[in-house]
Amino acid sequence: MTEVSTIGLDLAKNVFQAHGADAGGAPVFRKKLRRDQVLAFFAAQPPCLVAMEACPGAHHWGREIGRLGHTVRLIAPAYVKPFVKRQKNDAADAEAICEAVQRPTMRFVAVKTEAKQASAVIFRTRDVLVGQRTQIINAIQSHLAEYGLIAPQGPFHVERLIGQIEDPESDIPPAARTCMSVLVGALRHLQEQTAVLDAEIAARAKSNETARRLMSVPGIGPLIATAIEALAPPTETFRSGRDFAAWVGLTPVQRSTGGKQRLGRTSRMGERTLRRLLIIAASSVVRWAKRKGVSADSWLGRMLARKPPMLVIVAVANKNARIAWALLTKGGIYRAPAVAV
Repeated sequence: MTEVSTIGLDLAKNVFQAHGADAGGAPVFRKKLRRDQVLAFFAAQPPCLVAMEACPGAHHWGREIGRLGHTVRLIAPAYVKPFVKRQKNDAADAEAICEAVQRPTMRFVAVKTEAKQASAVIFRTRDVLVGQRTQIINAIQSHLAEYGLIAPQGPFHVERLIGQIEDPESDIPPAARTCMSVLVGALRHLQEQTAVLDAEIAARAKSNETARRLMSVPGIGPLIATAIEALAPPTETFRSGRDFAAWVGLTPVQRSTGGKQRLGRTSRMGERTLRRLLIIAASSVVRWAKRKGVSADSWLGRMLARKPPMLVIVAVANKNARIAWALLTKGGIYRAPAVAV
């Protein structure tokens, strides 16, 4: 019987699909596996290359199958899709994964350890809480606008509206006040929980030597430093800081042809939480520079003089991402050039 050398595994909740191929790429088997059969099946296989899409649960299965002596490779789903032939089903997906992993130029996602995944949970949790907080703030603003009560956008200004809700002398009808008091209570609770997570993140940044070095970069604080440490893949995954910035999604999409360069919006690839944090921090740097002034000879000063503000913000975020990669790779701390940026 031909020996299998590559297995493509299509992950699912209960029923998995495996596609085995020999060294020449010819199919050896196609097999459905229940969840409780997966590890026993791979334990019976000779050591080979096992490929999966990088999706929820992939890192867990990558670790478990890797302990059985197999070489595990995770592939971004977007890189697997071109190999799917005609109809999409579990068997076709497993075959496509098996074919994709054999390409010599394929890019892979590093399998994360349990500790690495655990350190990222705090940012996922914080994103959920911040999203819920924003929903409640928007609801409060919308409801009070019906009674002619408005306030500027942003969580800071919502206190003005809360004061109107809690003021018994305001013109808000009692029935509406009762309902909006529930929203205010939920908002207070979310703010308290978010503050707890922020304190935990600050403590992690203070105790982590790598995070302290990253915070030497202007525009990178405790939140971004710990996010880079927790969410970014190993630095050796990228050949340069440019590749890291492209993975974060801070480079333009190219649609170039015929020797003509056509650049579009930012690609938005990679880790969206990290990208959002870098852009928010860069916007603060640019806003501060426009308000307080910056040397016309500096890189930031030249950019502000000839480029739109949003483009400058993305450029600053891109630069900070590349600097962060350099610090992670080479060590040391950031030292500002002679002309401050």
